[in-house]
Amino acid sequence: MSDESKKITVSRTIDASAKDLWDVLSNPARHVELDGSGFIQSDHKTDRITANGQVFTMNMSGAHMGGDYQTDNHVVGYDKDRLLAWKTAPAGTEPPGWQWVWELQADGPDQTTVTLTYDWSGVTDKALLQKVGFPLVSKDQLEDSLNKLAAAVSGS
Repeated sequence: MSDESKKITVSRTIDASAKDLWDVLSNPARHVELDGSGFIQSDHKTDRITANGQVFTMNMSGAHMGGDYQTDNHVVGYDKDRLLAWKTAPAGTEPPGWQWVWELQADGPDQTTVTLTYDWSGVTDKALLQKVGFPLVSKDQLEDSLNKLAAAVSGS
């Protein structure tokens, strides 16, 4: 399988400034509002994301993990108002290779193209690949996350 077949990317233009979108994306407490997969339950005492190297923890739930669990999300891409990326791992472990990448391209003062990529090309553990059954999140669920971001930033 090529690396390109191990990622899903969706884009949408949202009628909001990159700054306003960033304000939502960089606040893990708001990620439950954006989750098209339904796995995120809440953040776990996290601070706003302000730099590479930060780790934020999320409370999750899903049958693929047997119910409730936590993830540690290691920030690996940070460019304020432009790029936010993190690698996800079961809490207390190192990331096994999948990541989430949000890219913001301002198209004017009140319009931004948002691109969301779910990338599992870095997962090399064959047993994990079979256990998780990547992709765990579908293209439709990612598109729903973009729709939810648009709703969150508009306040509706």
